[in-house]
Amino acid sequence: MAVIFRTRHEESGEGMYLPSSADSGAHTHASSAGRPHIYVVDDDGLVRTAIARLLGLKDYAVSTFETAESFLTQHDPEIHGCVVLDVAMPGLDGLALQQALADRGNQMQIIFLTGYGDVPMCARAMKRGAFDFLTKPVDATVLFAAVERALEKDEALRKARASRALTESRLSTLTAREREVLTHVMAGRLNKQIAADLGTAEKTVKVHRARGMEKMHVRSVAQLVRMVERASLSTADAID
Repeated sequence: MAVIFRTRHEESGEGMYLPSSADSGAHTHASSAGRPHIYVVDDDGLVRTAIARLLGLKDYAVSTFETAESFLTQHDPEIHGCVVLDVAMPGLDGLALQQALADRGNQMQIIFLTGYGDVPMCARAMKRGAFDFLTKPVDATVLFAAVERALEKDEALRKARASRALTESRLSTLTAREREVLTHVMAGRLNKQIAADLGTAEKTVKVHRARGMEKMHVRSVAQLVRMVERASLSTADAID
């Protein structure tokens, strides 16, 4: 199995894996339309080129950055993808970039790739939410597998966020009374019980229930509960 590179800091080990068919000049390799985007952040130009060429063989769109600062200013957090990130870099290092992304609410998956890996550093990175921590030189198969898993998690998180946003958007259209009624509905209360609890007529409860269900675009209580659960919202948090 191919080992993709040796860092300039290492005195021995496997050589760099450089597929001759890959494009080598651009900072962005191939069009990103409709394809996962891999961001490679490493101050070593040879490493950046090697990783970009290797990932290009899997038909990913790849962008490379020499510094963490340039990545922060140029990457698009709305694009489906992940980051392959070196730890030891001048200026903002990998762990600092991870924290900067977290501070911005950016949940893009990070695969740390470094020749300086040690147990405490790995532990800090993973505790902060890193997806994986690989040590140079890394086997190509290991890198491909890590990227694939990171992309799967990124896609799942994006779908969950979209589902939550849709649910919250629909919840925002409910009146205070509709929210109150649906709170009781989702708790399994019958219309008659809800009417007694709220001190109103059962017919009125039915009207609020019907309008609330319509606004939520669901036909059953089970659908409403599933919608809330998929959006990772508790019943109380969603309705209150």
